Amino acid sequence: MADLLEGNYETRELSAEMKQSFMDYAMSVIMSRALPDVRDGLKPVHRRILYAMNELGLQPGKGYKKSARIIGEVLGKYHPHGDVALYDTMVRMAQEFSYRYTLVDGHGNFGSIDGDSAAAMRYTEVRMDKLATVLLADIEKETVDFMPNFDETLEEPKVLPARFPHLLVNGSTGIAVGMATNIPPHNLREAIDAVIALIDNPELDTDGLMKYVKGPDFPTAGIILGRDGIRKAYKTGRGSITLRGEVKIENTTGGRQQLVITELPYLVNKARMIEKIAELVREKKLDGISDLRDETDRNGIRVVIEVKRDTNPHVLLNKLYKNTQLQQNYGIIMLALVNNRPQVLTLNEILSHYIEHQREIVRRRTNYELRKAQERQHILEGFRIALDNLDKVIAIIRGSRDGEHARENLMAQLPLSRIQAQTILEMRLQRLTALERTKIEEEYTQLQIKIQYYKDILADPIKMDGVIKDELVQIRDKHSDERRTRIVNRDGDLEIEDLIADEDMVITITHQGYIKRTPVTVYRSQRRGGKGISAVTTREDDFVEHMFVTSTHNYILFFTNQGQMYKKKVYELPEASRTARGTAIVNLISLRSQEKVSAVLQVKEFDQNHFLVMATRDGYVKRTALSQYATNLKAGLIAIKLEGDDELIGVSLTDGTQQVMLFNSQGQAIRFDEKDIRVMGRATRGVRGMKLEEGASVISMATVRKDGRIVIVTDRGFGKRTDTREFRFQARGGVGVKAISLTARNGKVVAAKMIQPGDDLMIVTAKGIIIRQQADGISVLGRAAQGMTLVRIDGEDRVVAVGRVIREEPTENEPETMV
Repeated sequence: MADLLEGNYETRELSAEMKQSFMDYAMSVIMSRALPDVRDGLKPVHRRILYAMNELGLQPGKGYKKSARIIGEVLGKYHPHGDVALYDTMVRMAQEFSYRYTLVDGHGNFGSIDGDSAAAMRYTEVRMDKLATVLLADIEKETVDFMPNFDETLEEPKVLPARFPHLLVNGSTGIAVGMATNIPPHNLREAIDAVIALIDNPELDTDGLMKYVKGPDFPTAGIILGRDGIRKAYKTGRGSITLRGEVKIENTTGGRQQLVITELPYLVNKARMIEKIAELVREKKLDGISDLRDETDRNGIRVVIEVKRDTNPHVLLNKLYKNTQLQQNYGIIMLALVNNRPQVLTLNEILSHYIEHQREIVRRRTNYELRKAQERQHILEGFRIALDNLDKVIAIIRGSRDGEHARENLMAQLPLSRIQAQTILEMRLQRLTALERTKIEEEYTQLQIKIQYYKDILADPIKMDGVIKDELVQIRDKHSDERRTRIVNRDGDLEIEDLIADEDMVITITHQGYIKRTPVTVYRSQRRGGKGISAVTTREDDFVEHMFVTSTHNYILFFTNQGQMYKKKVYELPEASRTARGTAIVNLISLRSQEKVSAVLQVKEFDQNHFLVMATRDGYVKRTALSQYATNLKAGLIAIKLEGDDELIGVSLTDGTQQVMLFNSQGQAIRFDEKDIRVMGRATRGVRGMKLEEGASVISMATVRKDGRIVIVTDRGFGKRTDTREFRFQARGGVGVKAISLTARNGKVVAAKMIQPGDDLMIVTAKGIIIRQQADGISVLGRAAQGMTLVRIDGEDRVVAVGRVIREEPTENEPETMV
């Protein structure tokens, strides 16, 4: 009142004051309550709960604490709002039917899909779930900014490091003022694969990303009808999809049938849905149901609807879809905070913002680790100076009246900083032993390596992205699971592949790189002893090198000498008649200058259980999970990083348990287990597989087969067969053992092939001479033998290529690498 009397007030229009006050309120709700941050996918309340649990030490594997303790911690320190709403938030984070990947590990009653409430917070106990620790990983390494809490007595993080794309993985729902967000959850493996793909190719569009992120993946599984709504949401940030529960039609005794519901649409209350069905039956709006019961147990949802004898179960099911929550629409609004501003985001934008966040996290973490390493290095340098001047140090300390005087004397008489001098004064006498000195030198050397590694990461954006990808792969391999929600096509919502019949095709590849597909029905069944039919008409200097049966929906992978991989569906290959030559592979994929196909594989799907083992001319090998090569880039994908003039010479598809053999031009071979090659990312060079002498190069790679033998051929036309058992196991990276004795008479090794009984060899010389021989006719000789004459070489002619010729009939066997 005194202020008014003294005139200490401001005159404003009521409408302007209301507008300003409302905007302040709206922005407070938007930023502090309702919307998630695009970087970590969390609202402040979720972030504060997780941070408080982390501060309390509630890590996975440790003991639980009462929920009331955590709620009190969050309320008192970070989130001064209602305890009931806060507890409900934490409960949802522990419910497997609410979160695709739970962040809180709950012990006790945390509610059910029937809408039952959780027990009171004084009864339940919680701790962090495994993925929650991934969201908080490295937070202690100055990776994120902190801000004062509500009473400015503590600090809390503005955002979490979030080492996986949480906004996409668990989604978010919230209603702000004048806007709302509804981001569906997704599969962790798909989301991480999309992030890695976008790092590798920043120009990837929505269609390209959808090769990795198929669509939402809900914790309650269910079925998504159609892809148009998904595609629209990913392209524009807004869309709508139709969800259905999973229903099976089962036959019962007496020739009757029943509908069994085993999955529900996301966020559907099972008990209310059953009540709705019963209500429709009572009101005579739903006919044909004789009984309805809930048989759900710990093994999963099971709602049984018994169908009357004269009722069509398919018609009844359609009525359930129309009149109950067994089918419902889910509106997608991908709204999140970007630099504290609400923004509707596309799939590409969500992932791009997340990638930038991770680059910032890795940069700040690396700076922190570099600083700590340099500080420790500084201390060790002081130790080294002290040990080199030990007598002088002891004399200085003994001659000083107190610690301060001793520190100043050490700094005056030796090149020591204040912190170094203080550390030396605090050093225990044990550190003066010879063993401790050795440990100091070893630690100093290791620190130098670490410091250089940290500097390399900070100086090279590609290496920084490599760190991000490697860590994402580790998280994916440790925490991911299979997709739960199926995506099916609506009528008329078909993709190209859906229009292609899934049928068997015979793939034929010639030595000179011609390929074709032919229906398997063309190769008619013949009686034993028949003459067979010709698979292809080739030129005189060409021959069929590979023929196998595969499905039209399988993939053919082409690897080039420059380390690129190109991919085609079998149905994309040109179909040709039985006798046609086919189409040159170079006309199917966009090869660069001097690039040529060096290996071909066929795979059904890019799973986690198979690997690609590669070898280069300079003796490097690498092993990468097949799933890393799931892409649809027409321009090709980096399969292996090559340095200098190195080339990719071989690729094999393995199951993780096979043995690898490398052969070089100087007659050496090495055999080792593929597990000796650690699994690494795509854009890596690999590790040393074989040590080469001056002028030598790796010419062949093979995976050992039980019934196979190695045929080695030299450029002077000599060759032999050798049993693989003669090649002992060795450690990767050695020079190997002698595979053939080389002299001026037999020349250098040009090829080594793993063959099987009944195979033929086609030997090609520089002058165009081609000789076909039965492999069984080549003598079986030991490793030290020079071999026998396979083809007589005149003058300056040389053997330049050797091909393994298959029988001209298709085989159902899984093909080896085609080289």
